[in-house]
Amino acid sequence: MVVKEKLYTVKQASEILGVHPKTIQKWDREGKIRVVRTPGGRRRIPESEIKRLLGIGEENGLIIGYARVSSHTQKDDLKNQIEAIREYARERGWQVQILKDIGSGLNENRKNYRKLLELVTKGEVSKVIITYPDRLTRFGFKTLEFFFQQHGVEIITIHEKGKTPREELIEDLITIISHFAGKLYGMRSHKYKKLKEGAKKLIEEVEAE
Repeated sequence: MVVKEKLYTVKQASEILGVHPKTIQKWDREGKIRVVRTPGGRRRIPESEIKRLLGIGEENGLIIGYARVSSHTQKDDLKNQIEAIREYARERGWQVQILKDIGSGLNENRKNYRKLLELVTKGEVSKVIITYPDRLTRFGFKTLEFFFQQHGVEIITIHEKGKTPREELIEDLITIISHFAGKLYGMRSHKYKKLKEGAKKLIEEVEAE
């Protein structure tokens, strides 16, 4: 007995995938999605293709977009990261699940960062999309990338590094000082703000010499 695969109309498929019907037609023309034709020439989308695009196929796993900023004052940056990730995934016909955190890249106890690691170790993820490496972790990116690869996960970085090694070193130094100052005095304390601003001023003075 041959079991026929369930087929969806373009409208049904677009509702499941959360895209416009014209997007599916465009994907078909570009070869990004497999369709079958009825005797009348109408498009039908196989259920396996919908699962593939949703990232829940047996071979694919979830496609996760991860975004992070350090503080609540950077919500616009967080929004821009998410939009960039969704646009990148949309152009490739992928359905992406977004995980986001507000916290230091040095903090390994970020809620959704830990959730991402759990999904990876369970073998439920195929790809992780980020805008820049430091959004995922401030230090040890290569180690984390190796760990992900061992679980069959590809990390996709949308943008190339836009800072010089010197600029990155300065930013990392300020991040470390800010992180430990926050641990000692609390993120909202006067001492924390004073120490952070003092570190920035000292680095600026050294740079000016």
